[in-house]
Amino acid sequence: MLNATLRALAGAALATLSLLTAASAAPAHSHLRESMTLAAGVEALPLAAESRDGYQRTSFKHWIDEDHDGCSTRNEVLIAESRVPAESGPGCKILSGEWFSYYDQQTLTNPRGLDIDHMVPLAEAWDSGASQWTAARRQAYANDLGAERSLVAVTARTNRSKADQDPAQWLPPSVDARCTYAADWVETKLRWELAADRDEARVLREMAGGCGQQRIEYEHAQG
Repeated sequence: MLNATLRALAGAALATLSLLTAASAAPAHSHLRESMTLAAGVEALPLAAESRDGYQRTSFKHWIDEDHDGCSTRNEVLIAESRVPAESGPGCKILSGEWFSYYDQQTLTNPRGLDIDHMVPLAEAWDSGASQWTAARRQAYANDLGAERSLVAVTARTNRSKADQDPAQWLPPSVDARCTYAADWVETKLRWELAADRDEARVLREMAGGCGQQRIEYEHAQG
């Protein structure tokens, strides 16, 4: 009887040790929501030179239907960001809704006038660290519905004006949008552990200085 009791206690101790070991092996930030001022977020960005060597847009498979509900990532964003219930047709084609493009403060009701912008463009992500990722992580990045501003519906005109430029090269035409834009940019880079180059960090630091106590919040991306 005593031996059985000792074996049970030993088994429980080993199980507890296994759980503690697994917990310590997991990344400390895996499920934490980070919150800080924009200025602190800028300083938290790792600095690194950028390289576009080997970049191809096809390296980021995007507009997939991850949950197999018939709606692509693009359409999921349009549905989520419409200020009124979006109307859709066969194949989840979005027919109408009401969207506010915060880059230029425009309201649209026709989805054909909208692009879905990767807050940090795919090429910029590649330059900033995604070139070292697996194909699966790049796909997760390109279809990130887990953060509100990783993908945003904006006028096609502003999205194409922005192209693959960072804040040192392009800012939203609406001055009122720029503090929000800087926060969204920094949140996305921190979420995906992407670096910033020196010019980018300098401009973001200057922007943060004019944005008062603007705060950012993000969770580290999984995968």
